[in-house]
Amino acid sequence: QVQLVESGGGLVQAGGSLRLSCAASGRTSSSYAMGWFRQAPGKEREFVAAIGWSARSTFYDDSVKGRFTISRDIAKSTVYLQMNSLKPEDTAVYYCAAAMGYYSGSSRRDEFDYWGQGTQVTVSA
Repeated sequence: QVQLVESGGGLVQAGGSLRLSCAASGRTSSSYAMGWFRQAPGKEREFVAAIGWSARSTFYDDSVKGRFTISRDIAKSTVYLQMNSLKPEDTAVYYCAAAMGYYSGSSRRDEFDYWGQGTQVTVSA
């Protein structure tokens, strides 16, 4: 079992920045990929970014490339999402996820086994 707890969400003006954190506990000795997804009201949960277990591979949705950066501190079992140049359309609940098996680098939710409770990000115009 892996428990994931997100933090760092909040209200920010368009053009501003936020950094989300996701702390993992439980089977943290295992090697697994980590990802961020988001869900806006009335919409499906969508892929944002992911990072491989060794942190050498990163993957981004086109909508956030060049603005968001995913990273991880393996020693702290924590993954981060640095979000710059935020837009109102980035407003959503952001979820952290862990993929315990092979991760292909895809945006598929079913490749991820564990999920956090989410943290709200609101970007005002």
